[in-house]
Amino acid sequence: MENNKGNENNQANENNSNSRQGNPNRRPNPHRVNSEGQTQNPSRKPNPNRKPNPSQGSQNRRPNDNKKPSTQQSSNSAKSSRNKSSRNKSTGSKGGGKRRRNEPTIVSDEMKKSILANKEIQEARLNPWKQIDLNSGGKVRFTPLGGLGEIGGNIAVLETETTAILIDVGMSFPDESMHGVDILVPDFSYLHVIKDKIKAIIITHAHEDHIGAVPYLFKELKFPIYGTPLALAMIENKFNEHGLKNDTSYFNFILKRQQYEVGDFKVEWMHMTHSIIDACSLAIETPAGTLIHTGDFKIDHTPIDGYTADLHRYAHYGAKGVLCLFSDSTNSYKSGFTKSEAVVGNTFDTLYMLAKGRLLMSTFSSNVHRIYQAMDRAVKHNRKICVIGRSMERNIEVTRALGYVDIPDKHFIEAHEINKYADNEIMIVTTGSQGEDMAALFRMATNEHRHIKLKPTDTIIISAKAIPGNEASVSRMMNYIVKTGATVRYQDFEDIHVSGHAAQEEQKLILRLVQPKFFLPVHGEYNHIAQHAKTAVKCGISERNILLMSDGDQVEITPKYLKKVKTVKTGKTFIDNQNNREIQDDVIIDRQKLASDGIVNVIVQISEQTHKLIGKPIVMTHGLVPDKEDKKFSDEVTQLIETFLINVKPDQVLTPKIAENEIRLIVRKHVVRIKKLYPIIIPTLFYV
Repeated sequence: MENNKGNENNQANENNSNSRQGNPNRRPNPHRVNSEGQTQNPSRKPNPNRKPNPSQGSQNRRPNDNKKPSTQQSSNSAKSSRNKSSRNKSTGSKGGGKRRRNEPTIVSDEMKKSILANKEIQEARLNPWKQIDLNSGGKVRFTPLGGLGEIGGNIAVLETETTAILIDVGMSFPDESMHGVDILVPDFSYLHVIKDKIKAIIITHAHEDHIGAVPYLFKELKFPIYGTPLALAMIENKFNEHGLKNDTSYFNFILKRQQYEVGDFKVEWMHMTHSIIDACSLAIETPAGTLIHTGDFKIDHTPIDGYTADLHRYAHYGAKGVLCLFSDSTNSYKSGFTKSEAVVGNTFDTLYMLAKGRLLMSTFSSNVHRIYQAMDRAVKHNRKICVIGRSMERNIEVTRALGYVDIPDKHFIEAHEINKYADNEIMIVTTGSQGEDMAALFRMATNEHRHIKLKPTDTIIISAKAIPGNEASVSRMMNYIVKTGATVRYQDFEDIHVSGHAAQEEQKLILRLVQPKFFLPVHGEYNHIAQHAKTAVKCGISERNILLMSDGDQVEITPKYLKKVKTVKTGKTFIDNQNNREIQDDVIIDRQKLASDGIVNVIVQISEQTHKLIGKPIVMTHGLVPDKEDKKFSDEVTQLIETFLINVKPDQVLTPKIAENEIRLIVRKHVVRIKKLYPIIIPTLFYV
């Protein structure tokens, strides 16, 4: 009985062994011992194609896959598999059987509370505007009168029921169709409507497109002006030119990081980097909530004067909750970051080394840091500095007087002293980077300047980008300069000019620091503000909380909503800068017609009794038909007038004025039919 029992156990063990061998996923067990008491080699894998060796025992034969196991064999095999699985779970072995399952993570109630609490903190951090009291009942209205749908001419009105402030009063530049126009000034009609509640003009910085129209406004309306010393000093220069010297009594010099109460508003100026000294952004506390206006800006971490953007104040107001952000959109299509102003100085170093003769540098007269870098390099390269151009001279004088530019007098010379020095000892800073006809650089290029005539050995650095609309003027000036044989450095050096406006990554930084509820992109053409809106959406601003405006759109802002409520009158006033006087709209229209369609003069004599022609009419045209067709056109007009007088009704020739209008209509119809043009037609009628 014991032997039979032992045989049965041996047979079961053999079957169990064979069952394990048949498992294709089984890894070798280094501790397994065969029937002869030898340890099996764990590195050896069974060869499925190997024929059995007859000399080996039956225990080494491969099992017959087609043979059905007995009930006892199946039971033993299942028992062995369970034991093996149990061993794998307990020992952590990766070999054989089913893959071990990880124990399920147990999330305790305390952990859940922590996760929810951190999520709430993140939500509050990313939406600080939710701190604003939705039931405050406060509301303000924002109305851009310039600067939207265009580059420049920035002016906007922020108002409550009892208080209004103006944010900047800037000018813009005309296009080529505005003949004889030097600058464009916003239409101030709406300001006359609300003049009784306007408490102040708030100036962000001293660029022409933000302060250039102030003297023209003061000729109509006068209000207190708040701004930095540089901005008000440049406005003072304009007042002196316009005979408004006494109006400097309206000036209020501000301190940054300090609030000023202006009616219902509290206004704080925050330092910002731009392409001019002392640029600022605005934090305005209103009855509805806090508004942030960036003004023109870029984030320059290495500014020339060392005064970086006051991002701490942005973060301060952002954490408290900002109702609405108004942000500069000029460079909204530019990806990445705008380069620092400091890179231009490095380019100047290279250009100064390459120049063999005189150096002339032209840029915007308000870009003091650019001018300072050019003058500083001149000193290092032992060149005397000559400043030419009225606005350039005035701005450098002001900034030196205020201590922004620190270059001793000994390095400057006057224009008439240039010939006393060798060409490689001269550096001229001048106006005219936009190709203006009356600017100094253009007059030098056309040999009309009193002191400077360009030479082939001269190097002209144009460190500016053409303002939209000025491309043709700049190109024309470049042609004149190249004809003189001088070397022009314009766009052939990548960093000869850098923008003063933020690219997309800088715009994102401001959006993330402020995290406002509402967003109104400003300063730029419509496509610029639309692109800026897309950037804002990426930064978490809801599309329904963004509104795209045009000049004249009045937007109402409350803690609960943002909506357009009406449109006010806007427009432009044309200014002749030579005499600082306005040019009427009809004059500009006539000039455009003269330039595009020409003019027709018709002189007619008519008998007062018979209403018949006396003699042949005199017909003169300019800009309509070529000289060789003058006679043909004159004959056609004469025939039209004769036919008219034959069929004329008495009331059509009651007075010369009435008859002139009739002749004008006849000639206009004829010209439109044969030339498809609309010239100015001037009939002159004499009754004899």
